[in-house]
Amino acid sequence: MTENILVAAAWPYANAEIHVGNLTGSYLPADIFARYQRMRGRNVIFVSGSDSHGTPITVRADAEKSTPYNVYQRYHAGFIDLFQKLGLTYDLFTSTHTDNHATVARTVFMALKNNGFLYKESQQQWYSTRQQRFLPDRYVEGTCYICGFEGARSDQCDRCGNILEAERLIDPKSKIDGSTPELRSTEHYFLDLAKLQQLVVEFLKVRESYWRPNVLRQSLGQILSEGLRGRPITRDLDWGISLPKEILAEGKEWESKCLYVWFEAVIGYLSASIEWSQLSGNPDAWRSWWQDGEARCYYFIGKDNIPFHAIIWPAELIGMGDEFDRLLGSKHPSPMVLPYDVPANEFMNIESQKISGSRNWAVWANDFLTRYDPDALRYYLTVNMPEAKDTDWDWDDFFHRNNDELVATWGNLANRVLSFAYKHWQGVVPDPGELTPFDLDLLTEIEDGFKTVGGELEAVHLRAALAEAMRLASEVNRYLDVTAPWQTIKTDKTAAGRAIFTALKAIDSLKTLFAPFLPFTSDQLNGFMGYDGSLFGSQIPQKISDSLGEHTILRYDPAGATGRWEPSSLRPGQVLRQPQPLFKKLEPRIVEEEREKLGKTHS
Repeated sequence: MTENILVAAAWPYANAEIHVGNLTGSYLPADIFARYQRMRGRNVIFVSGSDSHGTPITVRADAEKSTPYNVYQRYHAGFIDLFQKLGLTYDLFTSTHTDNHATVARTVFMALKNNGFLYKESQQQWYSTRQQRFLPDRYVEGTCYICGFEGARSDQCDRCGNILEAERLIDPKSKIDGSTPELRSTEHYFLDLAKLQQLVVEFLKVRESYWRPNVLRQSLGQILSEGLRGRPITRDLDWGISLPKEILAEGKEWESKCLYVWFEAVIGYLSASIEWSQLSGNPDAWRSWWQDGEARCYYFIGKDNIPFHAIIWPAELIGMGDEFDRLLGSKHPSPMVLPYDVPANEFMNIESQKISGSRNWAVWANDFLTRYDPDALRYYLTVNMPEAKDTDWDWDDFFHRNNDELVATWGNLANRVLSFAYKHWQGVVPDPGELTPFDLDLLTEIEDGFKTVGGELEAVHLRAALAEAMRLASEVNRYLDVTAPWQTIKTDKTAAGRAIFTALKAIDSLKTLFAPFLPFTSDQLNGFMGYDGSLFGSQIPQKISDSLGEHTILRYDPAGATGRWEPSSLRPGQVLRQPQPLFKKLEPRIVEEEREKLGKTHS
């Protein structure tokens, strides 16, 4: 039976450009994992989209004297262009600003209410007397009452990662005008997390043996030390998803409220899966990933989003039970599959300083790709991925890893062996005759890489997986140092042919091991090796309009993909194609040139 794998990547706020920290935090690891799982022959859907309703969008709109809708549309379009350039194979990259998402979010709300996991309560919320309105959490900053960080938002502290109670924020100030807001009472619906706590703890305990320590620390550890309390899931806002009609019928005061973005944004994984099913012509297809107990769901996020994905989203899924499905009209309603893993990454800094968009202390992804190739970016972000602790983007390190590893260890290996074979064996793979034990030992080690590299990928240890693939490439270089076919051919062409055949077969396997990480150059190498078709089918996801024509979405079509997670089947006589270098060697001057740009005005 083919396994069903859901790959869910964090939803970028549609209010700012994407930098390398965002990419290595969630979007790139999700794509690597999805590509690998497809090569394993598993049924994969990889979904995400633009988070259109967060207050960062309204903050940006206020600053630009624009509208939240215009801001969302502009950044959403930029995300799609970037993801195409980088080759992120989303089966669907959509948006929370769709009728489908609104319908699904309201249905989740009602499922939780019907199951007794919502309650109404008045709370104190910060109110601006100058603007005569309640302030969203991101409009209020102050000092965190847990760690003392002075730039904490009233809903969450970016330093300690804790979810905060707005009324306990110390020395609150309005981000709009710097005034001190006052607390006023307003009624909202709350998610009863206290009632769901034991079920969430049981869910986390099952996963305790393999989840990352940082994720367990901010989920199970936080619950056991502090417990869970109800959190409001409605807010006094005019940009967002309006409440279900059943709630609007309770009174006019609910017409000025909408669903809180932290509640509805995580529902996007489910709504995007349903939208993908509708676009695919099989409206019930999503059930294979959301209601099949054998399906595995992976959520790729940054550490600042851990509580929302490891506590709150599981709580929502548990609280829905099969009521969500019943509200959809299913004759055989089923509960939802809970997250299998939440492999959250830490943060990436730039040249030993925290990334800051306002200071332009960042490496912006779209800007980077105007000067460098996508696989060079994918490689450096993976070998430097902050899986266990914060890491640092260093331009000197990028320069050396590109030249010493991508170019010297892997790119030159593939190019010189292919070029040598193409020249001396009339463009075909040479007949090796009988392989020696030395040849067979190398091929056995490379073939074992499908287990070792694959095992690291299964565990979402992407850095280790790529490091092992590069180590195996070094082993092929060592084999060639010993066999020296460039010299042997002068006296023994048969021996030289045997060494070249062995190296070609190893390179053919390495091409597959590198493919999830370096898809563009791996596909290029696949063609040089004489194969037709693409490892991944459509390499670039396609832009299409959604059903209402309101926004553009991104869809990857895996049809025609030839890549399989298995060793080389290369045979003597296979026709090769004229090779070219896979990677560009960089000049040392780029280090200072790039460092000079940091902190300067970004257009």
